[in-house]
Amino acid sequence: MELTWLLLLFSSFFFSITTAQDDEVCSRPELGESIKLEGLQRYFSFGAVVVLACKPGYTPVQGPRTIVCKDTGTWTDTKLKCIPVQCSYPDPPHNGQLHYENTQYNSTVNYTCDEGYFLTGASSAVCLVDGTWSAPEPQCKPISCGPAPIPQFGMIIYDKIIKVNNINYGTSGTYKCHPPFALFGKERAECTATGQWTETPQCKEVSCPPPENIENGFMSISQKRDFAYTETIKYGCNDDYVLDGPHIVCEKNGEWSQKPSCKAPCSIGIKRGRILYKGRKLWIEDLKPNQVLHGETVSVYCMGGDSNCGYEVLTQCLDGNLQIPECFDEPSAAQYSLDSGSLPSEIQQC
Repeated sequence: MELTWLLLLFSSFFFSITTAQDDEVCSRPELGESIKLEGLQRYFSFGAVVVLACKPGYTPVQGPRTIVCKDTGTWTDTKLKCIPVQCSYPDPPHNGQLHYENTQYNSTVNYTCDEGYFLTGASSAVCLVDGTWSAPEPQCKPISCGPAPIPQFGMIIYDKIIKVNNINYGTSGTYKCHPPFALFGKERAECTATGQWTETPQCKEVSCPPPENIENGFMSISQKRDFAYTETIKYGCNDDYVLDGPHIVCEKNGEWSQKPSCKAPCSIGIKRGRILYKGRKLWIEDLKPNQVLHGETVSVYCMGGDSNCGYEVLTQCLDGNLQIPECFDEPSAAQYSLDSGSLPSEIQQC
């Protein structure tokens, strides 16, 4: 009796399952990652209609948006597509950069700043389901260094007018020392991207020993003392000597700059002939005294070969030495006295 009752109970349970599977012929449809189906139902009956929707962050296109369970246990086709929501194209921050691959839902944009600037705000943002970004555009603000350090006995001259509390990256200036101190180190200073100024120079006191005189010349001072950095001394030359070079300056190494020299005048080494000096034609005996100063030029006259004409040849006095051109042919005493009109300086010029 008990065995018969168990067999009847098992047969009823098996019939119930078979009937349920016959009524629910379609299993839960497999949809794309962007399409959603409400509820947790696993099996659907023949003729059941299911409404499809897009997941948050996606927008539906085409259709229809329903599918039907067929008696074959399959679902009708759908052309529903869900495309990602698009966020607006972000703008790069001023003095910064923007990095991203696309602007659709769930994509990320990253912000960076140029050298010398730091980021204030979120460094990245994500495109949300409503087509907005998760964070507003950040700002790139300049790195500040504060006032430049000033060396003792020195100062800095900024390249532009600045505010004491707003000395930012890229600001630059020039260091100077108060006399008689000399600058040792880099003269130029700049606020760097690290928020620090470049190396600060030093101002050190510098002096030079009493200078020496120059040959055939004299100095503008007579006292024997040490001279401070940048002090200058002028020289002059005796008689007809010419000063060649500027005054001397006490330099930062404690030595004087190169001294000038006095250059000697030149005598014109011809006895007979005519010259061109300072725009005037002179017979050599009329040049008194017979000398020209260092650096001055003189022209002598040479014969133009077969053309029977004369031409000027320039020569210059260089520290007591004046070279007579090789083409110059000094006339004899007789020709010079009796036939001076035939000299190259007097005949037709080439």
